[in-house]
Amino acid sequence: MSNALSLPLNPSLGSIEDYIAAVNRMPRLDADQERTLAVRFRDENDLEAARLLVLANLRFVVHVAKGYMGYGLPLPDLIQEGTIGLMKAVKRYDPDVGVRLVSFAVHWIRAEIHEFIIQNWRIVKVATTKAQRKLFFNLRKFKNRLGWFSHDEAHAVADELGVDVATVYEMESRLNNQDMAFDQSVDPDGDEKDISAPVHYLRQENADPADLVEDSEWGQHKQQRLLAAIERLDDRSRDIVTSRWLSEEKLTLQDLAARYNVSAERIRQLENTALKRLKLSLAE
Repeated sequence: MSNALSLPLNPSLGSIEDYIAAVNRMPRLDADQERTLAVRFRDENDLEAARLLVLANLRFVVHVAKGYMGYGLPLPDLIQEGTIGLMKAVKRYDPDVGVRLVSFAVHWIRAEIHEFIIQNWRIVKVATTKAQRKLFFNLRKFKNRLGWFSHDEAHAVADELGVDVATVYEMESRLNNQDMAFDQSVDPDGDEKDISAPVHYLRQENADPADLVEDSEWGQHKQQRLLAAIERLDDRSRDIVTSRWLSEEKLTLQDLAARYNVSAERIRQLENTALKRLKLSLAE
């Protein structure tokens, strides 16, 4: 095995071009070399063997990452995520299966890059389900022209990818929309506000923290005053008001009349008197 393969990449590389050039200079491994290193890592947990497997296949990570440059994300970030996928593949690679590492690793490299793109392509995540993820990475290649899909085109895409037509339309809409600032200015100086910005139509008038605290404290204050006023009632009046208005299972006039051995009309009179006294206490 070449000694050059045992040397780390130069940490002082100043640009992505220098990094790619260094990666492409790394010697390739033949099948026997690759198997020897993979067996060492699997059976002996030889981390140096794993490192050499990663270094020898970084050129493939760069190749895959370049295929995703159309999503507007920096190539170094794509390469970094792809390298994480390569390391995961090396950890799971079984040399006895008879498949080269690069063939096994492509799934893990693309999976990490896909996840990174979905998480960072927009502020709001555009693909959450399996069908949406499939459409996210395949929808653009079905676009043969500018504009929206026709009915037949949408059905053709749905049949090709095995998803619902409704999901095709939804993902097309998501991909064609752009992120919007919550409080967007029309002019660069920020003096004039864009009335179409979400801040203008998503505002909740009763969501001001100061108002919420004030309402909560005022509600507690009124509740305390009500309880204090009830305590000043005589025992019978307090029981009638509590049983008629504050209990979970409210009693009827007839129930209370039977309890106190008086008429229902008398209970109603006592109730009205007690409520008037409460109103006077709360008005003080």
